[in-house]
Amino acid sequence: MSAVWPVSRAAVRRRRVQTVVIGVVVLLSTTMIVVALGLLAASSGPFDQAYARQSGAHLVASYDPSKVSDSQLTTSASAAKAYAGPFAMATLDLGSNGKFGEPQSLVTVGRADPGGPVDRLNVWKGRWAAKTGEIVLNRNPTASDGFGAPTLGSTMNAAGQTLTIVGFAYSVSQSADAWVVPAQMTSFKPTATQMLYRFAQAATNEQVSAGQAAVTSGLPSGALVGTQSYLGLRALATGEPNTFVPFLMVFGWLGLAVAVLIVANVVSGAVVSGFKHIGVLKSLGFTPTQVMAVYLTMISIPAIIGCAGGTVLGNVLAESLLTRAFENYGADGVTVPIWVDVAVVLGVPVLVALSALLPSLRARSLSAAEAISAGSAPRAGRGLRVQRWLSGTRLPRSVSLGLGLPFARPARTALTLAAVVLGVTSVTLAVGLGKSLMTYQTAASRVDAVDVSLFARPTDGGPAPNDPQAPPAPKLSDAADEALIRSTPGAVSVTASANLPMRLAGTSTDLQVSFYRGDFEQLGYRILHGRWFDGPGQVVVSERFLRQRGLAVGDTITLQSEGKSVRAQIVGKAMYNSGDEVLSNWQTLALVAPSLRASLYEINVKPGTNLDAFVAAVQTGDSGLMRADGQDAGTFVAIVLATVVLLTLMLGTVAALGVFNTVILNTRERRRDLGMLKSIGMTPSQVTIMVVTSMAALGAVGGVLGIPLGIVAHRLVVPAMANGAQVEIPAFMLHVYPWSLLALLILAGILIAAAGAYFPARSAAHTTIAKVLHNE
Repeated sequence: MSAVWPVSRAAVRRRRVQTVVIGVVVLLSTTMIVVALGLLAASSGPFDQAYARQSGAHLVASYDPSKVSDSQLTTSASAAKAYAGPFAMATLDLGSNGKFGEPQSLVTVGRADPGGPVDRLNVWKGRWAAKTGEIVLNRNPTASDGFGAPTLGSTMNAAGQTLTIVGFAYSVSQSADAWVVPAQMTSFKPTATQMLYRFAQAATNEQVSAGQAAVTSGLPSGALVGTQSYLGLRALATGEPNTFVPFLMVFGWLGLAVAVLIVANVVSGAVVSGFKHIGVLKSLGFTPTQVMAVYLTMISIPAIIGCAGGTVLGNVLAESLLTRAFENYGADGVTVPIWVDVAVVLGVPVLVALSALLPSLRARSLSAAEAISAGSAPRAGRGLRVQRWLSGTRLPRSVSLGLGLPFARPARTALTLAAVVLGVTSVTLAVGLGKSLMTYQTAASRVDAVDVSLFARPTDGGPAPNDPQAPPAPKLSDAADEALIRSTPGAVSVTASANLPMRLAGTSTDLQVSFYRGDFEQLGYRILHGRWFDGPGQVVVSERFLRQRGLAVGDTITLQSEGKSVRAQIVGKAMYNSGDEVLSNWQTLALVAPSLRASLYEINVKPGTNLDAFVAAVQTGDSGLMRADGQDAGTFVAIVLATVVLLTLMLGTVAALGVFNTVILNTRERRRDLGMLKSIGMTPSQVTIMVVTSMAALGAVGGVLGIPLGIVAHRLVVPAMANGAQVEIPAFMLHVYPWSLLALLILAGILIAAAGAYFPARSAAHTTIAKVLHNE
């Protein structure tokens, strides 16, 4: 077998175009597969590892100490696999830090030490609190020290007391914002008691709910104030990488399928065009197995190089996405699992080699005499019937000849057509994906749903007077501002709103609660399930909010702010992206902050109203209102769309390379025919039209066949992406393919094929007759 290597290496150098095509196709396909498999395999790994290392709580629960005693909680907790607590808990309001919209509060727990059977804390800087007057803050080790961030040894004022920061700890369970010694909690007047549980089975929401039912069985009604499931934290951690996995997997497998087709086409063409070469090798003493090995090695060299490059590039891209997604869990430098690299490095070259096996076996089976005597051009009679029929039409001769060329090599045509079909499938999927995402994001962000927005600075909890980013101080009362806006000519609907930072009881989660009054149903929010609020103690939330907390429409939550609590029922689910924003009404605001005035007025005006003139009319009075910018579509969708466009261009290029390779093989085989056509008067432009037409016809057929496959892929990928992103996409947003777009997608198939055929067609058209005869 020692002679196989030099002959294979020479074949690689001689067939530079095919070698480059195979290497590029395998590199791009491998990159997409490594990224997809890496994200899929490692998407939850850092979170699960951190949770296991710190014995994170499967359920963090807070109880009303006026309704249940510590001994009752300890007795009922025996139903869990492990538990920690009871711990006294209080929310310390720190007031405004002087910046608009950034109030501070700390969920503080009294805890004697950072260890224990559940939620072991990582004290990564300083020490644990040892006496009253000391506090330990919950902070991620990877967090940077920004301007104004608390430092070790500094002091802070909370609940009228001065506390010294003696340490920074990290809780993967996010059970609290800060910890003090239990004796300190008496002065904070705790409002809840915290319990931390680990269950034997906690892989699903149903199992966590069953565990919760077990540990709360027998407790007084209303004792449980709030809970936080670790599955919500897990969903939050894995949301971003899981959004990318579905379409990366589809594009990766599409790319690999195109690579297999192109490799099979390249090897088949190499065997057909190299009949004489095969015969010479066998005449020189090469065995049939050695001849087959020459062709397999010729393909494997660029495939291995492309696979190696794609694996490295895929690791770089995947690690970047994973590190960014899991940096909040101390997972700096998350890597792709080693089995992904091993599987890809071994699997892709083997798959490529298998695609080359059948044509290589054909080369192996030919005898030396058959190979030397066989011509490289198609056998006489193949496709003649189609050619004769086309010659009888009124089509230009160059066009009729071009339409008949694919029938001369049916197998090669089928492989090329399949590559075009997959290219059109990719374009169809990408276009539909982009339209669905933009439609969703436009609706979720309420882009253009409101004509004009006006800010007013709140009188309670607002920014410092010297804050340059704050709106001017209000000159009129809240009711007077709204009346002024409604009386301004052109106003159709006016919605007033106020934002209040609140805490979800039982968690350390900061929520932004937006309270509305007026025409809030005109704000552009789309209700997906349930209804709008119509009374006090009612809220509307997003799908992401529900998933991250294991809740559903109809459940009740407790919201806390400045020592006040309000129980609210989730009456509806609306389409918006935030998992930390809650929508409610003015009646609910009156229960917690009755003195808070509206800070934003959102107005719709009559068609044709000049918005600048409208705003000027409002501001001529004593309102002191300032115009606010409108909503935009967000950056995440832009990142996804950019990724989709890039992958589509990659796959479109790969498909065009397949056509490019086919045209090169066809023109090399038909150089004698092309010379004869030019000798009887066919011009170079006619030759170019003939060759491009032959591939454009395949592009049209590929468009017709690829569009349905792309639509099916779109119907599968978009819901999978929505599930990973923890959002809900209505069914109507999947219907994004009007007839005009379908026509353009068919044109995309033609363009892919024509683009791949143009340059080799021009090269063949400008080959002189003398050069053709010389090559013969």
